[in-house]
Amino acid sequence: MDSIAEIIESSKRITALTGAGVSTNAGIPDFRGEGGLYSSGKYDPDKVFDIDYFVRDPAPFYQFARDFLALLKKAEPTRAHLFLAELERQGRLKTVITQNIDGLHKRAGSKNVIELHGSFEESHCMSCGKEYSVEELERMIPERCGCGGIVKPDIVFFGEPVKCFNEARVAVESSDLLLVLGSSLAVAPASMLPYHCRGRIIIVNKGPVFAVTGGAVVVNEDLDSFLRSLPL
Repeated sequence: MDSIAEIIESSKRITALTGAGVSTNAGIPDFRGEGGLYSSGKYDPDKVFDIDYFVRDPAPFYQFARDFLALLKKAEPTRAHLFLAELERQGRLKTVITQNIDGLHKRAGSKNVIELHGSFEESHCMSCGKEYSVEELERMIPERCGCGGIVKPDIVFFGEPVKCFNEARVAVESSDLLLVLGSSLAVAPASMLPYHCRGRIIIVNKGPVFAVTGGAVVVNEDLDSFLRSLPL
């Protein structure tokens, strides 16, 4: 722990890559974990996030979205979110790259956030392009836009490219430390980002990690418990 703290304290250009594990302590289940989207049986993930199915029938997604937005109302940034926001305020963390769609990094105070999979912060009509806020989306589910078009949150569905990947890659390449927090690195293309890091890599995840580069420090522990023990 002392060595990890020393690495973080001596780094001047940190990039963080975060996954679902950074938000589970906020009450938002890991989609692939116990009780998550892929294991609860309540939703069919092949229908919820498939863009072609969404265009044909958005009802399964809207069912998930209603429940997910209810979770977001109760969720508060975790110790991990606040830790990264503080590192940014100190000028040492330059970029947060997240696979999450919950927007908690921004709520914690992080400014330079790349949301690879988008978020519910804004939605757009797929026909006329009209913009809707998350509050408007929540009120109208499952209604359509006034033009009759389907309203889609600005999140990435299966069959769509992730957002700002090249920007994320450049941030990783220019960092002297990459913190991978709460991600098993099982989902491409985010899982490929650590291979672009020229500096040190620290990975903290409760459970297995599937893409580990040589020399990375890997800690298998609950993220918030780890941060409470970190002598910074």
